This record gives sequence, structure tokens and C-alpha cells, in this order.
Amino acid sequence: MSIDDSFGDITYYPKTNSWNESTDCCSWEGVSCDKATGQVIGLDLSCSLLVGSLPPNTTLFHLQGLKWLNLAHNNFNDSSIPFGLSQLISLKDLNLSFSSFSGLIPSDISFLTKLTSLDLSKNDQSFDSHRFEKLTRNLSELENLFLDSVNMSDVVPTSFKNLSSSLKQLSLSGCQLQGEFPSEIIQLPYLEYLDLSSNSVTGYLPNSNWSSEIRLLDLSFTDFRGSIPASLANLTKITSLLLYASNFEGQIPDVFGNLNGLITLHFFGCNFSGQIPPSIFNLTQLTYLELSSNRLEGPLPTHVTGLQNLNEFHSTDNLLTGPIPSWPFTLPSLEYLDLSNNGLTGPINHIQKPNSIRHVYLPNNDIHGEIPSSFFGLVKLTELDLSSNNLSGVIKSDILSKLESLEILDLSSNNFIGVNKFDVLSKLTNLTVVNLSNNKLLSLGSDNGVNSAFQKLTILSLSSCNLRQFPSFLRSAKSLRSLDLSHNKIQGPIFKTETEGWGLLSTLDLSHNLLTSLEQFPGKNLDTLDLHSNLLQGPLLVPSPTVREFLISENKLTGEIPPSVCNLTSLRILDLSNNYLEGIIPPCVGNFSHEIYIINLQRNNFHGKIPDFVDGRYGIFTTLALNGNQLEGLLPRSLVNCSSLAFLNLANNRFNDHFPHWLGVLPNLQVLILRSNRFRGSLDNFTDTSFFSRLQVIDLSGNEFTGSLPPKFFRSLSALEIANYDHPPTHQSCATLIYPRHCQWSAVDEYKNFVEVTMKRLEIDLDLDKSLTGFTFVDFSNNRFNGQIPEVLGELRALLVLNLSHNSLTGPLPPSLASIAALESLDLSSNKLSGRIPSELTKLTFLAVMNLSQNNFVGPIPVGNQFNTFDNDSYSGNLDLCGFPLSKKCGNNEEPKSPTSMVVEGEGSTIPFIWKLVMMGYSCGVVLGLSTGYIVFTTGRPWWFIRMVERDWQRNFTRWIHKIGRKRN
Repeated sequence: MSIDDSFGDITYYPKTNSWNESTDCCSWEGVSCDKATGQVIGLDLSCSLLVGSLPPNTTLFHLQGLKWLNLAHNNFNDSSIPFGLSQLISLKDLNLSFSSFSGLIPSDISFLTKLTSLDLSKNDQSFDSHRFEKLTRNLSELENLFLDSVNMSDVVPTSFKNLSSSLKQLSLSGCQLQGEFPSEIIQLPYLEYLDLSSNSVTGYLPNSNWSSEIRLLDLSFTDFRGSIPASLANLTKITSLLLYASNFEGQIPDVFGNLNGLITLHFFGCNFSGQIPPSIFNLTQLTYLELSSNRLEGPLPTHVTGLQNLNEFHSTDNLLTGPIPSWPFTLPSLEYLDLSNNGLTGPINHIQKPNSIRHVYLPNNDIHGEIPSSFFGLVKLTELDLSSNNLSGVIKSDILSKLESLEILDLSSNNFIGVNKFDVLSKLTNLTVVNLSNNKLLSLGSDNGVNSAFQKLTILSLSSCNLRQFPSFLRSAKSLRSLDLSHNKIQGPIFKTETEGWGLLSTLDLSHNLLTSLEQFPGKNLDTLDLHSNLLQGPLLVPSPTVREFLISENKLTGEIPPSVCNLTSLRILDLSNNYLEGIIPPCVGNFSHEIYIINLQRNNFHGKIPDFVDGRYGIFTTLALNGNQLEGLLPRSLVNCSSLAFLNLANNRFNDHFPHWLGVLPNLQVLILRSNRFRGSLDNFTDTSFFSRLQVIDLSGNEFTGSLPPKFFRSLSALEIANYDHPPTHQSCATLIYPRHCQWSAVDEYKNFVEVTMKRLEIDLDLDKSLTGFTFVDFSNNRFNGQIPEVLGELRALLVLNLSHNSLTGPLPPSLASIAALESLDLSSNKLSGRIPSELTKLTFLAVMNLSQNNFVGPIPVGNQFNTFDNDSYSGNLDLCGFPLSKKCGNNEEPKSPTSMVVEGEGSTIPFIWKLVMMGYSCGVVLGLSTGYIVFTTGRPWWFIRMVERDWQRNFTRWIHKIGRKRN
């Protein structure tokens, strides 16, 4: 053993340095002796900077009179606890926690039968089932057992039943326990402390016979379930009750009247419902109350008699309603209030005696009315967030200036009106964050004389505030790190003098303005630069190499991409789309795939070939959009290096290649758009049915493909076989998203991909949100495919849109298409299909658009369900068809018969009506929105579509909303 005296914490020091062999060992620091016999009975060397390992023959094990041994908080270099501890036959208290022991815990600890306290927590150790069961049976006098972070994945929870009935404290946090934990432990008569947090154990709280001695119960991050029993009222000595992030449910019983000693109540992230029990508001010792992320509802009480010691109150992400009462702002000890993301309404009540609260968060509610003047009597406020409500009226700057301690102010997304002057705000000298965005009737007045204000301001958001010029005080806001002036009316050039105070900026958003040019980009520390949707002209100006997100799309930039773009080696997003840029794509862009998420160069005038892409070091390159250019040649085979690529859009170029079947090895590819190029040849060389297994959108339309439709190709599209709309993914890794929304706040959060889709003479831009859950699409139209439609298409049951029009397909229509239960649009027009239209297709009860025109179908048109809604246009050019809606009547022997078994549209189905104009953010996981502003009619008169919308849209959409409502209720 040695001493490591380099540790900087003064609570750690080498106790053994004071030991002197010439003196009585009983006088040594950390050593305790029996006063009568002089025998060493206690050794406390905790925090003694010991380094090394304990050998099995250590003289320590010769101290057979030792009753307590504490070696906690030392460094035993991941060595094992040595065998030999069983020689300490008198030992009652053993503490080896936080000492860097590792390996299996030796079995001879179970021979220390006099132990009353054992602490082995926070080491890299493990128990096997046999050794732990032996320990629980032998240590019959054990009162305290601490095993936090010990790997007990092999231990069966029922073995805890063997523990002594004298047990007082049991701590098993983070032990990787699994299975059902016996409720008998909670019923042990002397139990005071039970911590099972961060394990995968299940179980229930007992309905009776709780230990009345319990002071702490922590079941957080477990799978305990069921409801809280009324017998909780018997825990009159409890001080901490922690059930957060577990699987409890039901109403919280109103049983807190006798729990007068309760200090901490933490119910975050359970499934509790109903109202908050009134007795909680009578607790007098409570300092921390956390009820967030449940389904609690109803109003908060108008008055409370308790909570005099409450320091923090959190109840976010619930269903609370009613007005904001005044009592939280009068409690003498409350410093932190968070009621965000509820349904609170009504005005904020008048505050009689403002308290010393420091943090107030009330965003994302429905609070209306004006902010009462009494609210500004909360002079100790440092953080105030009232964003995303319906607050109105004038922000009274002179009253606001009373909040002299204010550091964070967020009043964004309300309905404030009037003029707010910067010179008044500047008096709040401690402000670091100001967000007044999205108050469309609010304007920002003169800031004359404000030259040295906002010295501490680091984040300023004034989006949608009717600004027409840059506020002059920005030149002196030397600490500014993030500036959002988007969605304003700032116009003209940006001169160098206007950006002089922006030297430390890391995030700058000037998008959606009327800017025409920049002299230079501000600062040398920019991380995010968003200038999209302006009127910027001239050549592309490249920002500093620190930039990771560069968005300058939808401008009027011209010229080539300058070579200096190759210096942007830290890029995560590059978006130069919708400009007039030309020339070749620099080869260095292919090197960006090391660290980049998104490359969007669509809708420019680039020519030449796609550069080669290097191996994606971090596997995060998800999106490549090059559509709408003049790119040509072969696709680079190096695209297979981009293993996380999920979105590839190469439409509307001049590529001349065969079908890139080799892209099928990309395990995350979900969208493949090759429309309107010169791809040629057949798909018959497709052999591996494991390729393209995650593909949800494939568009090969407008090319020169030939041959038959290979069944093997469609069998490989396993992502289209099973629809799951009720449970969209909520926790995806950044690499599997179309764009990594949850990785970090940034311009990525607002980034979207656009895919043009042709659906029977209608061209629409589909706005694909963060994942593609629920949207599926196959378009092989306008090629030279021949042969029959393969039966295997019927296995793509999750397919929403199928377009095989304008080919040379022959033969009958396979009845198996009726199995595509989700199908909403079917276009088989302009082929050479023949035979009768299968009556089974009437089972497609979500089919809103169908086009079978310009084929050779014969016989009666089926009737029933959606077929009763289609017009003549759906069947034109089929001269031998008869029946509704055509004027040609069928003969007596040809009259169509209704199917004997009709499917009631919408009933019992989990497939939502996905085409919609609203509900883009609906909570049930809908991810597809139609951007109708991009509708372009390409051929003919689309009156068929207009009539279809007028007749069917409201009926289908209403039915779907009612269905979702029934599920939610």
C-alpha cells in the first residue's frame, strides 16, 4: 500500500502519516481500542488516500477483536477484495464503499455472522446468486445493507426474503436487478430506509402491514406498477417519497394528512391521473414537490394553508386547468415554480403580498389577459418565462424595470401589443437572455441613447417583432452569443459597421427578412448561421471555419461555390438550396461526410458529377438532396460508405446509369428519389431480398427503365409490409432520423426535407417531418416497364400511394392489391391492362384517389365503399367498361353485384387517413403535412381532384379524428 497525497480535496488526507511505532497504537488517528483490554476494536481509514491492493496475508486480518472497519473512499486499483475477511470474527460494521474494488465479492464475507452493517456500494463488483443467497441466510443480525451499483443481475429478488427481520436500511440503487421484488421487504417491522431506484424490478406497494418506521422510500426508475394504496397514510415518519419514472397509475389517494414530516415528494413521470390531492397542500414540512409528466387534471386550489417551507414546486406536462392562483407567489420559502405545458387558463390573479420567488416558468399554457401590475412586485425574480400563452395588453416598460434582479425574460409567442423601448429594458442590467419573439402586434421602439446597455446579454430573440432595421444597441452588446432577428422586415445590405458588436456570436438567425447583401459575416466564432429566405444576391460568401450549420437557401445567389468552402471542416448542415448557383460541386464536399448530417444543394444549376464520399467516421450523414440541378454521369459507388444515409433525392437531373441496386446495402435508407433522370435498363439483376429493407419511399418515375417488375424487389421492401401508426418511435438515435432533431438545439431543429410527389396529374411537395413513420410511397410511372403486375405487391400492406401509370403493363389486375389495406392513392393509368376490375378492390376503404384510365379493362365496374365516389375520369379510355359512374349501362348478365361482405370504412382499423391539411403536430404521431402552396398541375384539368376533395375530404378526415378521439379516451 502507498499514499497518494496529490489529491486536492482537503477532506482527504493520509491518516497513517501520524502513526508512530514508538507510541501506543491506540493513540493513532483512525484507531479505536477497548478501554479495558487495550485491544484494537475499530479502524477508520476512510478518505486516507490509500492506493494499492490488500494482500490475502495482510496483518489487518490478525485483528480478530476488530468490531468495525472503514476503508471507504480510497483507491485499491480495481483489485479484488481478498479472501480472509472471515478471520475478523468479531466484525460488526464493514464499509468498503467508493474504494475501487472490482470482481466477484468473496463468499467468506457471509461468515461474518455478527455483522450488523455492510456497505460495499459504488465499486465495480458483482454478486452471483449463490453467494448472495448464502450471505442473506448467514448474516442473521444484519440491520444495514448498502450495495449501490454492485452488479446483481444474477441475483433472484426472492432471495431478499432471507434478510433479517431486524433490517433497518436497504440500499440497492443501480444494481441491475430484474424480476419481481418481494413486497414482504417493505413490511419488515423495523425498516426505515429502502432504495431500489434504477433497477428493472417490478412489484406492487402492499395494501397493509407497512413498516411504520419508514423514513425514505425510493422506487424511482423501476418498473413498480399498480396504484398507491390508502395504507400510505400509515407512514407517519416518512420524510422522502420518491416514485418518479416508474409505472404507477391511477389516482393519487388523498392520504397525506398524517404525513406531517414529509420533506420531499417526487412523482415525476408516473401515470397518475385525476386531481392533485388537497391534503398535499396542507403539508407543513414539505420543501420539494415534483408532480410533472403525469395526467393530473383540474384546477389548483385557490387558497392553501400549508407549504410554508416549500422551496420548489414542479407540475409541468400535466392537464391542469383553471386560473393561476396567487398563493404560489406569497409562500414565504418558495423560490422555484414550474407549471409549464398544462392547460391553465384565465388571467394571473392579483398578488396581495409578493414573496421572494426567483424562478417562474409558466410557458405553453392558455393564460390570457394582461400581466397584473402586482406581478412586478416579485422583485427577487431572476427568471421569468411566460412564453406561448395568450397574454395580451401592453408590456409596461416602467413597471417591468422594477425587476432589477431579472436575468432571463421570455415573453415570446403571446399577443402583446404596443411599443416596447429598449432604453427602458436596458435598465435591467442583469439581463442575460431576452426573448420577445412572435408577438406580431408588438413593435420595438427607439433605443436612442442606449449605447452601453445590455453588457451581460448573451441571448436575444426578436423574431417576428416588426423590426425594420438592426437595433443600434447591438453594436455595444459585447457579450452576445446568440441573436435571432428572423421573420422581420429588415431590408437592404448589411454593412460591416452594423455587425461590429457581434464578435462573440455563435448563433445568428437572420432568415425570412429582406436582406440583399453582406459585406462580411460577423465574428470568428460562429457555430450556426441561418440566412435562408432573404433576397441575397451575388456570389456566395463563405463564413469562418468554425461554422457547423450554414443555411443560406431560398435567396438569389449566383456563381460557383468558392474553394474556401473546403475550410468548413466542422459542418453539420450545409444548405445552399433554391439559389442560382452553378458550376461543379467541389470534390471536398464528399469529405464532409465525416461529421455532417445534411447536405442540401437542390434546385440550383450545378453540373458535372457527384463527388466521391469518404467513409462516414461517426455514421451521422443522413440526408443528401441534389435534386433539381443538371448533374450527370454515373452515381458514385462511394455512396455505400455513408452507412447512416436515410434520405437520398437525386430527382430532376441528367444522370445516365442503371438502377443502383448496390444502394440496397445501406441499412438506414428510407427515401430514394431518382425521378426524371436517364436511368435505364431492367431491375432483373436484383437478387438479394435483404436489400432496401427499410425503404419507405421510392420514386423511379420519369426514367427509361425497361423489363418486368421483379417480385424479388418488392419482397425486399419489408418496411412496407407492416403498418404501425399507433406507436411511432419516440426514442431514436440521431443516426436513424431523417434529420437529428434531438441531438442538440440548433438550426437542425427547424430543418425539413421536401420531396415532390406526382399523384395523378398532381404534383405536390410533401413535407417530411423528423421521421417517416406512417408515410409510404412507390412510384414507377413514366417508364417502359412491361409484363404483368406481380401478385407480391399485395404484401405491401402499409403502402399509402402506388403509381405504376404510363408504362406498358399488361394482363389482369391482381386481386391481391385488395390486401394493401392502407392504400389511399392508386394510379395504373395509361398501360395495357385488361380483364375485369376485381370486386375485391372495394375493400380498400381508405382509397381516396384511383385512376384506371387509358387501359383495356372490360365488364362492370365494381360498386360499394370508395368505388361509389369515383368519377368518369377514373375509367376514361376503357371502352368496354360499363356501370356507374359511366353512362354506358351493363347488360342484364353484366350488372355489378355488391360484395357480400362489406368492410365498414374506418371501423376497427388502426390506419389513419393520412392526407390532410392540418393537424401536422397532432400528438398521436402524424408526421405528414401537405404543403398546398406548392401544388402544380402538370397535365389536363384536375377537376376530378377538386370534386374528390369537396365530396370525401371532410367525411374521411372527420371519421379519422373521431376514431383517434375514441382511442385517446
